[in-house]
Amino acid sequence: MSSARRRVAITGAAGYVGRGLVERLEREDSVERILAMDVRPPGGPHGPKVVFRIHDVTAPMAEMLEENGIDAVVHLAFLLNPSRDRAAAERVNVGGASNVLEACRRAGVRQLVYLSSTTVYGAHADNPPLLSEESPVRPVKGFQYGEHKAHVEELLARHQERSPDFIAAVLRGCPVMGPNADNFISRAFSQPFLVGIRGSDPPMQLIHEDDQTDLLTHCLLQRVSGVYNVAGDGVIRWSAMARLFGKRRINLPAPLLYGLTDLTWRLRLQGNSPACGLDFIRYPFNVSCDKIKSELGVSFRHSSEDAWMAFVQRQRERAFRG
Repeated sequence: MSSARRRVAITGAAGYVGRGLVERLEREDSVERILAMDVRPPGGPHGPKVVFRIHDVTAPMAEMLEENGIDAVVHLAFLLNPSRDRAAAERVNVGGASNVLEACRRAGVRQLVYLSSTTVYGAHADNPPLLSEESPVRPVKGFQYGEHKAHVEELLARHQERSPDFIAAVLRGCPVMGPNADNFISRAFSQPFLVGIRGSDPPMQLIHEDDQTDLLTHCLLQRVSGVYNVAGDGVIRWSAMARLFGKRRINLPAPLLYGLTDLTWRLRLQGNSPACGLDFIRYPFNVSCDKIKSELGVSFRHSSEDAWMAFVQRQRERAFRG
């Protein structure tokens, strides 16, 4: 790898993972500048390395990349929550990624790190115990997040075909948890009660937020290319997550819960998820991390259970202070 100091752009820099990555890269001597972009203002002050810009990922950005001498982009900007306006969500998630790739082409940026998701495999009854990077990509129909993540992977593959010198790392990550977690799992556990599907208690994989930012940093600085699954060691079942959190879990028959979820979604009584999202607490979608460990020599400091307990402990501390 070249010893030249790096100039990095991060989309979605004010988000949960983005904030952690900015802080992590600030500590890297080999990183000279961080162009942090988001539609939201930063959550706090940054050091002299960071240039923060309020910027929509769908808006032109090639000139901004050129002005800051950017040589690599970490693409994190993505709408996590399902939207009833599917066209608007696709414009941000898929259109935004397409815009990032076009900006890279125009600005001569030759490296991208893209945070994809294990949801591209889909949660299906016939999934094997562990999915490899060679397993078919078949996101749950109607689950926007997984469908859009898979679509962006297709865009990226086509971009690489047209630009063979373009380096891209695609990280198919499981849900990120830790003390600062802010995602669909943390929001589910903030509800008065937790739902479960009678007869289903799937094993879940999680990745600790610190392991996630360390991995993104490694892929960026080592110019990693390829598709890799990402998950903490071991699993933790949905029931154990509820028990450790101290959350009451209400198990309902699948037909009833799917019907209620669909009805409340359509009537706008809840905005958490349409019924298809229940597949992820019904069927497994766990992945093998053999490839990333053998090819990149990566090891994660925290297991799936560790990641969950880090979140639980922080919630307990906040409740105690409250």
